[in-house]
Amino acid sequence: MQLGQVLIRKGLVSKEQLEEARRETGASQGRLPEALVRLGFVNEETLCRTISEHLNLPYVELEETSIELAALDKVPVKIIFEKKLLPIANGETLTVAISDPFDVNTLDELRLLLRRTVKPVVARPSEIDKMIRKFYGVGGAEVDRMMSVQGAGEEGGPSAAVSEHDVEMAEDASLIKFVNQLILEAVRERASDIHVEPFEDELRIRYRIDGVLHRVSVPVHVKKFQSAIVSRLKIMSNLNIAEKRLPQDGRIKIKAEGREIDIRVSVIPGIHGEGIVLRILDQDQIHYSLEDLGMPKEVLDVFMDVMKEPNGTFLVTGPTGSGKTTTLYAALQKINNEEDKIVTIEDPVEYRLKGIKQIQVNTKIGLTFASGLRAILRHDPDIVMVGEVRDYDTAEIMVQAALTGHLVFSTLHTNDAPTAVTRLIDMGVEPYLVASTVEGCMAQRLVRRVCKGCAREEKVEDARVRRYLPRDIQKVTRGQGCEACRKTGYRGRSGLYEIMRLNDPIRDLILAKESSTKIKKLCVQEGMRTLRDRGWEEVRAGRTTPEEVLRITKEDLV
Repeated sequence: MQLGQVLIRKGLVSKEQLEEARRETGASQGRLPEALVRLGFVNEETLCRTISEHLNLPYVELEETSIELAALDKVPVKIIFEKKLLPIANGETLTVAISDPFDVNTLDELRLLLRRTVKPVVARPSEIDKMIRKFYGVGGAEVDRMMSVQGAGEEGGPSAAVSEHDVEMAEDASLIKFVNQLILEAVRERASDIHVEPFEDELRIRYRIDGVLHRVSVPVHVKKFQSAIVSRLKIMSNLNIAEKRLPQDGRIKIKAEGREIDIRVSVIPGIHGEGIVLRILDQDQIHYSLEDLGMPKEVLDVFMDVMKEPNGTFLVTGPTGSGKTTTLYAALQKINNEEDKIVTIEDPVEYRLKGIKQIQVNTKIGLTFASGLRAILRHDPDIVMVGEVRDYDTAEIMVQAALTGHLVFSTLHTNDAPTAVTRLIDMGVEPYLVASTVEGCMAQRLVRRVCKGCAREEKVEDARVRRYLPRDIQKVTRGQGCEACRKTGYRGRSGLYEIMRLNDPIRDLILAKESSTKIKKLCVQEGMRTLRDRGWEEVRAGRTTPEEVLRITKEDLV
């Protein structure tokens, strides 16, 4: 009896669903379990346990199974990746985990190839896939194929010249597939960045997930194809593959998982070859409203207040990767209408916003923030967004724009909201201009959220954490680590916000050139909640951990 018949008899799928899954696989059997699960017709574990019971075969949880390394060497890598199976034990018979033991052709092929008895056990397709990546690395089949066809290749070093071999390999089908898999895997894992880092004896690849870098398992021989991988990424981003001495920046546009993905590419030279960072910009992820960002009501109310002002400046501060641009994009989308002309100048333009004129900084031709902003003001705008205030010229033009009736949004790199105004003064802007044009400042950070799938409440035992923890917090929620969160205990991130609305007492302190500490003290007295305070609120709500709050916020010395 075939797998489909068994599932229909047990009432797990209908005939129509089975036919749709078969059309998805392009064959009557091959990888049918994955198609049924992917289409949402049946639960993965239920499917595999049903197969196990019907065929009287053991069902195994690979995460809890001790896999013999000797078994992994018995089956060619190509077979493992193509047939989606995993050898787990090597004795008199070879035990192989497979999701569809009804696929007798694969099992017979394996027995003939190895000339030995093969014993199948049933495991979930996602677990098999995960373990294959763990033991063989992302793109293991492609690297194995390149090793067998191309030989050892050429070690990627710091050589300034690009070889014909690099160019030839960059167009190799297996290498193209390897690079594509690397990017696709990053998108699936919700990574914001891919780091390709060459060292003397290895090519390290890491994904930044929820703000933290995680090493990616790749085949050990990938170092041999370092130059070809770099060349491939350069070709994809229209960069000069012959230039290996200077930094380069480019962009890749792809479709992955049914979504439009923009990738910002940065290449820098190093002593062991060129390193590459790919920033993944998912166009589907920017359709946030301000309400979706998780701002507390009192913060959102102040922000909305500022957006109703006819003119003035609002500054969002925080380190790189803290979500400043996302916040400003959400604000622009909120106030975008037919009556107002909105223009932005950014470096780079990360997301395309419909109905808004966006300008990309290009220093090579003299288009800087300052010169671009001057041009924008001649373009009759109502609202302007400046990607970042980096120097006096930009700051001066920004405050002049606010004085002449424009509403200006921008970002700064400061630790908290009050420091934003003193930073402008440090840049050379006169205090009276800062006091009269800045309407508000907001500092923000992103904290990792506790994974809901493995969250548990527990007491705080760490003395260092207890030292900083407010006394009313006796228990906290922590993730224990599961498949959904990559064993980290965290999945996703949420924002912490510290907002300062300027009033007359604060403006008086600015005019008197008082320190940011004094300004912050007054703000706190008037009810401003600091980043760390907001963090403790998230801990009380069970959404994050004390360790996360301590990691990304500074102690309040007011």
